[in-house]
Amino acid sequence: MKVDQKGHTTIIRNTKGSTIEFIQKLLPEYPVYQKQNLIIDLTCDKDLTMEDIKLFSELSKSHKKLNKSMVLVSDSVNFNAVPKSIILVPSTLEAHDIIQMDEIERDLGF
Repeated sequence: MKVDQKGHTTIIRNTKGSTIEFIQKLLPEYPVYQKQNLIIDLTCDKDLTMEDIKLFSELSKSHKKLNKSMVLVSDSVNFNAVPKSIILVPSTLEAHDIIQMDEIERDLGF
C-alpha cells in the first residue's frame, strides 16, 4: 500500500495485487484518512472482479456521509455493473476531476 497526498486529496494505491488483502490493510487505517477525499487506486490488481469492487460499498457510503468523496480507479471491470453507491473511473486523472466536481457541488449546497 502506497499513500500520496495532493492538496485535500489522498491517493491510496494497492501495490501488492490482491484487493482483498488491500482492503484488510486499509480498514484499520481508514480513520486516519476519513476527513479527506480519497482516491483508491486498484489498477495493480489485473484480476479485479465486481465482487472485489463491492467490498468498498459500505466504506464508500460512510465516507459520503462525512461529506467527502471516495473514488475507485480501475480499468479492468464493467463500469455499467458497478453499484450506484460506488464511484469507479478508469484513471486517476478522472478521479481528480470527479472529486473537484463533488467539491464544487458541496460548496454550492447540492
